[in-house]
Amino acid sequence: MGREAILEAIKKNKPDVLPVPEINEAVFFEDLNLLETFKNNVTLVGGSIKEIALADIDAEIKKMYPNAKQIVSALAGSVLGTVSISEKTDPHDLESLDLAIVKGTLGVAENGAIWITAHDSMVRALPFITKHLVIVLSKEAICLHMLQAYGDMAQRERDFGVFISGPSKTADIEQCLVVGAHGAMSLTVFLV
Repeated sequence: MGREAILEAIKKNKPDVLPVPEINEAVFFEDLNLLETFKNNVTLVGGSIKEIALADIDAEIKKMYPNAKQIVSALAGSVLGTVSISEKTDPHDLESLDLAIVKGTLGVAENGAIWITAHDSMVRALPFITKHLVIVLSKEAICLHMLQAYGDMAQRERDFGVFISGPSKTADIEQCLVVGAHGAMSLTVFLV
């Protein structure tokens, strides 16, 4: 069966389109401290978190990552970048990257996840190809849960984005936790 025949068979056997269910967001509301819940959940998934003034970020990063030589900073105002990138950068050229610094768009208190867009990281692979990842997020950009996050994202310009929650990890190899298996070995979130 050729490609065209397969695609034609799929077109003929499409299920009926179902309406999107109505969801009562009020059912999911919890009266809790968004900032503290977010901080606790970032730590719970293996990340570290610091509340800091925007002007102090570069000095704190230098202190935390003194051995980082290959650094990409996609954060406006940061002067730590030693590797220049653009939307046209080949991700393969970033394979030896020690540290990436990016801006987070939205944080989710319920799971400590942070939404990062291609616009904020410039290269889609950047948050995954670096050894260490720093995300700078505004305290005012934290929402309660994923339902609220998706509602907020629906109002924004659509481009590539990804939720990141903690450093990369897996436990499927003999049930042993491996950190940095598919991405950054560490995640630090700076709340400004």
